[in-house]
Amino acid sequence: MNELFETMPVKKAYFKIALPVVLSMMVTLVYNLVDTFFVSQTQNTNLVAGVSLCAPLFTLMIALGDIFGLGGSSVISRLFGNKETEEAKRVSAVCFYYAIGVSLLTSLIMILFKNPILSLLGTEASTKPYVLQYYHVISIGGVFIILSMIPTNLIRCAGHAQDAMIGTILGCVINIILDPIFLFVFHMEATGVAIATVFSNFVTDAYLVYVIKRKCPELSVSLKDAHCDTRHIKGLIFIGIPASLTNIMQSFAVTLTNQYLRPYGSNAIASMGIALKVNMIIMMVLVGFAFGAQPLIGYCIGARNKKRLKEVLRFDALVIISFACVMTLVLCFFTPSIMSCFMKNQTIVSQGSTMLRCLSISTPFVGVVLILTTLFQSAGYATGAMIISLSRQGVIFFVVMIVLTALLGYMGILLAQCISDIITLIIGLLLVKKMRLD
Repeated sequence: MNELFETMPVKKAYFKIALPVVLSMMVTLVYNLVDTFFVSQTQNTNLVAGVSLCAPLFTLMIALGDIFGLGGSSVISRLFGNKETEEAKRVSAVCFYYAIGVSLLTSLIMILFKNPILSLLGTEASTKPYVLQYYHVISIGGVFIILSMIPTNLIRCAGHAQDAMIGTILGCVINIILDPIFLFVFHMEATGVAIATVFSNFVTDAYLVYVIKRKCPELSVSLKDAHCDTRHIKGLIFIGIPASLTNIMQSFAVTLTNQYLRPYGSNAIASMGIALKVNMIIMMVLVGFAFGAQPLIGYCIGARNKKRLKEVLRFDALVIISFACVMTLVLCFFTPSIMSCFMKNQTIVSQGSTMLRCLSISTPFVGVVLILTTLFQSAGYATGAMIISLSRQGVIFFVVMIVLTALLGYMGILLAQCISDIITLIIGLLLVKKMRLD
């Protein structure tokens, strides 16, 4: 581990840690598309809608896992850099068992408050049977979904990004195999989809726990190690919560955008849905590189190696901004061709092309925002991490959407995310000036 984080050339160390994360995110994206495809092939619109209505529950579980996965990796990376290996080991065990505790509490809440939650999800009489099928399985097996985020992030801190990638890919492949079996062979409808999701996450958990036990002596999943300094628990929670809010804010931004597009008809909403899907592919690569570099950044901060930290950040910025600029050009010039791959409707291709161009213009700015986000999280700068998490697709986006819609109408809706990205970048640059690394 020391060679990877301390002496290995920055370029080689960066790609060794970050590339597996990028590949994991791309495989997850493919899984999501294939999963949607299989459910759609049933031609049962109520089933498709029922599974879709439960998507926020899955997002919430991932967000809860991120509190301990991303928050824990931030603390552990700095402890490794500071040579506090034993304390890092105890923090990893704390993350693991605290996540289990939160998972069980979440399941209990979902069971006790089922009816209000179903109402909040927008369940109707036609979709309720399928929502209930999915809900019952996910409320009991959600512990495996939440828990999967912990070892996935923590073993990257120990330099085993490739094993984290294998665990993620393994779960996705199993889910892809089980979906059609449960749907078309056993006709289990939403229950089968939910079981496939829970079981695939269980397999991922089992594999990653095995990796920790066999390859990561500096980490622990032993209950006897689940105690550490209170300041580290506070640290992982204060960094983990902003990290988890990013997922929630993303859902908020999509919902808000769709609400504002409703007066312009279903074609506008469908066009934005496709544009966001395409843009998400680029975003996931950027996120993969940015968060893939987090263990390296955190280690340098913990070791107080400012020279190597600057090299890592400089190279991180070069990779992310270069990729973002190239993809912006590609999306701007080939947008109609890309949109027509999804739908041949000329109205949707035309509307979607404009939307995708508006979304892609700010991609380089988003890349820098992601770098600043990982820097804040790695350094334990909770205030900066929280402000950024609540800004880009949260508070700033909400305010910008209201103002631009009032001023520009339809085009204001399309430009809201771009302007929000630029404002968030400015805020991030101001925050980084106030951050102390020692």
